[in-house]
Amino acid sequence: MILTGNNLTLEAFDRVVNGGEKVTASEEAMDRVKKTRKAVEKIVNNGQTVYGINTGFGKFSDVKIAREDVLTLQRNLILSHACGIGEPFDEQVSRGMLLLRVNTMLKGFSGVRSEVVEKILTFLNEGIHPVVPSQGSLGASGDLAPLAHLALGLLGEGDVVMNGVTMPAADALLVKEIEPLTLEAKEGLALINGTQAMTSVGALACVEAERLFSHADMIASVTMEGLRGIIDAFDEDIHEARGHAKQTETARIIRGHLDGSRLVTRQGELRVQDAYSLRCIPQVHGASREALSYVKKQLETEMNAATDNPLLFDDGEKVLSGGNFHGQPVALAMDFMKIAVAEIANISERRIERLVNPQLNDLPAFLSPRPGLESGAMILQYVAASLVSENKTLAHPASVDSIPSSANQEDHVSMGTTGARHAAMIIANAGKVLAIEAICAMQAAEHRGIEQMAASTRTFYEAGRTVVPSITEDRVFAKDIEAMNQWLRENDSIPCS
Repeated sequence: MILTGNNLTLEAFDRVVNGGEKVTASEEAMDRVKKTRKAVEKIVNNGQTVYGINTGFGKFSDVKIAREDVLTLQRNLILSHACGIGEPFDEQVSRGMLLLRVNTMLKGFSGVRSEVVEKILTFLNEGIHPVVPSQGSLGASGDLAPLAHLALGLLGEGDVVMNGVTMPAADALLVKEIEPLTLEAKEGLALINGTQAMTSVGALACVEAERLFSHADMIASVTMEGLRGIIDAFDEDIHEARGHAKQTETARIIRGHLDGSRLVTRQGELRVQDAYSLRCIPQVHGASREALSYVKKQLETEMNAATDNPLLFDDGEKVLSGGNFHGQPVALAMDFMKIAVAEIANISERRIERLVNPQLNDLPAFLSPRPGLESGAMILQYVAASLVSENKTLAHPASVDSIPSSANQEDHVSMGTTGARHAAMIIANAGKVLAIEAICAMQAAEHRGIEQMAASTRTFYEAGRTVVPSITEDRVFAKDIEAMNQWLRENDSIPCS
């Protein structure tokens, strides 16, 4: 994949981060990098005072640094800021951070040497991923602590993961015969001023959410059959009359999955109207899809954004300090994604309740083969309820919080990385809720008669039964939930006819 600093998409991000695709920089982008680097060297040689090049940082921005100490300043910046705590991010997050960091440098506003760009590209292509603690970022001035840990690896410091093994960065570089990076003027700041941690976590979460939404439609369709839902509520005229594109799209997807089903009913056949958790699937799933479209747009803009401070323009003739490192655009998007995905889980749990509650259906109580002697899916609903309740806590917006730092110089922060982390947690929980619905829905459809299922849902049922067998007696259902969840996560598209 050729990186230009301007054309990275979520799909391309997925191919590099999850798919291991190799990367290189375009010649035009590297030319921009070299031009702005010359400007930085001119500033240093002329003794001009420019923030981040020959001054301290944050509250120390008024402290002039002697020319002979400029290189030490950059190294000290990385060492002092590498104070993240908590469990490390997944390896994919670190890989995503490398990709995003090098992409923003290729825009040509950062003033780094081409050697810095080439070193990051080497780490990506050799599969060397710095260990980055997950906690400690305020989301402005960017993701300082996480990005400092990322930069440590480039310097041959800290730990990295290579071939699935955690080791000292120095050892990994020795094995690969790679020289550690020595930072020069501005390069330390260019490595850590930005939103690449929150954007990497958010991008990975968004990829997972898109997959999850596809699964939610299929699983809801099987539930419709298990509960003999009324198909009329998905008629195109209803949804065109409202006009929300993703609502209409969701209704079309559900109609497609249920085409030919002899288990769904018409209004008035068994009942006049279904409960909202069935009748309003397009309205709820569709609204979450609309939200995710906005999130994706914000993420793709940020993936190709210049987030350093200062930035160099006009081949370095104009050097401006600003606040592009502030994570507010991503922070708000992450909070929006949290709510959107939490709602997918909320409505799924309500469908689970309708599948297992004998007061709400005509199925065996809790889908048990021998109700009373065996509890069947009773506690599966408990687990789903627990997860959606946890999601409600996690969905509290992180972006409405702010706390001043750096002696009140940095007096408003985004908390975008916290929002992104919580979004990933909500998505993981929602995946498990959908796995539980899938198990219950398949059992209900089986009770109705799988020969009457639609071709699409029948194909899903048969594939799903290779993962989770029919409930013929009580067993350790935790294993089934995990197996179904893993199967859904590993499949980009649901098996269907």
